[in-house]
Amino acid sequence: MNLKANTIELKRLIDEQHQRFLNTEGPVEKKSYDFFNQVKKETKPMFQLTNEWVKEAEEFVKDRKTNVHPNQVKSTHENIEMIILHSYYLDVHRKRFKELYQSSHYVLDMILDDLQQHEKSSQ
Repeated sequence: MNLKANTIELKRLIDEQHQRFLNTEGPVEKKSYDFFNQVKKETKPMFQLTNEWVKEAEEFVKDRKTNVHPNQVKSTHENIEMIILHSYYLDVHRKRFKELYQSSHYVLDMILDDLQQHEKSSQ
């Protein structure tokens, strides 16, 4: 995939995790081996996507093609990983989850905007 497709996919992913967080009734049995294996199985492709995205985004930002700072890419990567885990384990306050969700969307949107500007200027 490319950065644009991965960014769009990450936006969809965190939207899904946001809905999971809002719609899941807690608390979750955190020490359940079966639940741990289920989470591990379901989140593996999500973490692969975030790792692929961060490499592409860091390269894009490193070349100064964007208004996003390299630290924002790293923080967004970490925030998305936390969103994924918190959506299963429900171990964070709703306000904190919302902050992670909104800040991740903000940076993802900035990257998409900068990609679009870069595409226009290349034509």
